[in-house]
Amino acid sequence: MSRLAPVAALYVDPLGPYPGIVADFYTESRDARTYAGQLPVIAHPPCGPWGRLKALCTLQDASLGPLAVEQVRRCGGVLEHPAGSSLWGHCGLPRPFKRLPMLVGHEWSLEVRQVDWGHRCEKATWLFFVGVPPRLLPPLPPRGKATHVICSSRRGGRSAGVVRLPKSQRHLTPPFFARWLVDAAETSSR
Repeated sequence: MSRLAPVAALYVDPLGPYPGIVADFYTESRDARTYAGQLPVIAHPPCGPWGRLKALCTLQDASLGPLAVEQVRRCGGVLEHPAGSSLWGHCGLPRPFKRLPMLVGHEWSLEVRQVDWGHRCEKATWLFFVGVPPRLLPPLPPRGKATHVICSSRRGGRSAGVVRLPKSQRHLTPPFFARWLVDAAETSSR
């Protein structure tokens, strides 16, 4: 049996990769708002209220985004959200770097593509780090190639051999990406 990392994963899918690799995790049924621990965290708050289609989002709690930012600031670690998330402006988070920076302050952000870790779509993603020095991050993977697209329109999705990913799979975190985030959160100095 492999070692569970001393990290807490917040706002995660119980069927996702985190339950098998972190010491503690909070799903929808185990309310992440109650996390009072001291472990560094990986936070995946609901993205609907903060994304491009936020006007259509009626079932996700927008208050969980700023709360997750507070939890990462308190415990150290990393928050993950789609690129372009309005949570960055709302909470005053630093604009994401497109490349790994050499030197940064205690809080910084980075844009990555989840396809590089095995997601079937490009899935541009912003990461907000607290207490994680860039030099201690695990190596970034080589560039991946998307085989699918995330498309809300029935008309879109089939062009040049690329197909639309089913809605049920869009939110899934690739296991290699989850492991990378766990390794990054473990380096937090908080």
